[in-house]
Amino acid sequence: MPLSLGEQALELLKRALRPVIVLPHGCGPDGFASAFALARVLKQLDRPVDIVSAGGEVPASLAFLSPPERVRPTFGQLRKCVVSVDVSKAPLDELSYDVEDGKLNIYLTPRDGFWSEKDIRVKTTTYRYDAIITFGVASLDALGALYQKHSEFFYETPLLNIDHSPSNEAFGHINIIDVTSTSCTEVLMDLLGGWSEVTVDVAIATDLLTGMIAKTQSFKTPNVTSKTLKHASTLLRQGARREEIVDNLYRTRTVETLRLWGRALARLKSDEQARMVWSLLSQQDFLLAGAREEDLPDVIDELIKNAPTADVVVLLYEDKQRHICGLISADRGLDSVELSLPFKPVGTRKLARICFTDKTIVEAEQTVIPMIKKRMGKK
Repeated sequence: MPLSLGEQALELLKRALRPVIVLPHGCGPDGFASAFALARVLKQLDRPVDIVSAGGEVPASLAFLSPPERVRPTFGQLRKCVVSVDVSKAPLDELSYDVEDGKLNIYLTPRDGFWSEKDIRVKTTTYRYDAIITFGVASLDALGALYQKHSEFFYETPLLNIDHSPSNEAFGHINIIDVTSTSCTEVLMDLLGGWSEVTVDVAIATDLLTGMIAKTQSFKTPNVTSKTLKHASTLLRQGARREEIVDNLYRTRTVETLRLWGRALARLKSDEQARMVWSLLSQQDFLLAGAREEDLPDVIDELIKNAPTADVVVLLYEDKQRHICGLISADRGLDSVELSLPFKPVGTRKLARICFTDKTIVEAEQTVIPMIKKRMGKK
């Protein structure tokens, strides 16, 4: 009898010696909480795991979850180059190297005898990771540089793709995509329910409930179903710390974030007919607010709350390198990545990121806003 998708996913994780969890830019609390929960599951299975996020650091609001693993912005070195020398007939006496004109020169001196070319072999090792798990990645292109620089790694490594978005391209070797779920954490909870080897402890339950609460705005979004509420009730019985979750997600905006939000609100522009709002932030705004780019998702959340009739929220800002970037948040069936496609976005259906190296912030506004309006009209 063939294995179910859930059973296939568990077998993949049990066979993996060194899996890696990969998150897209804009995955939000749902993506990070899913990664934390699965990392704890893998520890129960005695599997070391790394978490790599295209969006960089974990939001400060999730620090209370005590992430089981450090989140990395890149894979690091995935493979090593190995130079093998047969020293059985000519033992090694001395080894040194230098770099000249961009080339690495390795100097080997035998104790006696000599080596010929047939005694030397060059090869690359296998990949550092032997399994990939993605959460909330609609397409591999949404991972930006993580995928562009390592496309062979993604094609050659077993990949478990977990998502709830109908726009997911099912690029994995195993695809767990449930469009009736509200979040990746809810999809993961369904999976865990079929894995008898795994115990959903308080930490895992809290991770899962955090993602579900964040994604549904405390179960207020229209896609919340009776299944979602039943899952939430189960997690509470398993010890999920609901009050702590709510306090950290909704009651602990930092003063710096609020200052930055105020500066964005002061420049807020809108088009009621297009159901769209946008704002601009310079690097000076970050300095005066004492805020960082990592605070921008919280600013977007505040703008959404203060513009409840808007389907799209755009925040254009100047980063530390003086490049102009933008965050595009879409709702009510619209896709942020699709709306910003002409600008090579990375991210998720809910939140996409774009960047320009050759425009001022005003030029970016004059380019981005009309194009998104145009694409919204087509939708």
